[in-house]
Amino acid sequence: MKVRIKFSKQGIAKFIGHLDVMRYFQKVMRRADIAICYSGGFSPHQIMSFAAPLGVGITSLGEYVDIEVEDSEPIATMKERMNQTMAEGFQVESITRLPDQAVNAMSLVAAARYHLTFRPGYEPEDPKGWMKELEEFYGQKEIRITKKTKKGQKELDLASLVYELSAQGEGVTMVISTGSEENIKPDLVLDAFYQSKGMERDPFAFLIQREEVYGRIPGGEGPFPFLSLEKLGDCHE
Repeated sequence: MKVRIKFSKQGIAKFIGHLDVMRYFQKVMRRADIAICYSGGFSPHQIMSFAAPLGVGITSLGEYVDIEVEDSEPIATMKERMNQTMAEGFQVESITRLPDQAVNAMSLVAAARYHLTFRPGYEPEDPKGWMKELEEFYGQKEIRITKKTKKGQKELDLASLVYELSAQGEGVTMVISTGSEENIKPDLVLDAFYQSKGMERDPFAFLIQREEVYGRIPGGEGPFPFLSLEKLGDCHE
């Protein structure tokens, strides 16, 4: 049976890198006595696939990992046992049963929603004016930038990769392209805005939280053709 686990990462857990999170979840499976399946061969490993790595220092309400289990244990029981073993900052929010033919979460990722707020003491003199300027900047039809990659640099239109951006209260919510096709980060979105103003972004000025990860709806159209990974591929019993 394939299942998709949605978990949150809060507090001091935000300082744990992705590779350590992967190793941590392997230990959780053993401690919670989850009947996870193993690969074959001389060096078997747990069949586990994380959706999208989260940067160090970023909290999250919507991280995903897919696993395969050997039996059809009730999902509620599985969730309870996992949360009993979780360290501070981690919590399983939901577990969804997947159809046998479902592709793994990593290959589905197309976008992610982030919420950004100013760290206390780093607020601009005119927060509302700053928010308005940011919205106006990303209201342009095209924003050409140069993005640094492992292979060098590439030109891209950032405006086409920012699907939503709005100021809400004292924070900014943005939905941006994520995954294998074109992966951008909130830092890149902010840097482009600051550079347009001839300024440099303070790397400690913002608190960032990832709120959800999305996959593209097959054949989906419209301004927001995405569904959360929690709902995408859901198998209703």
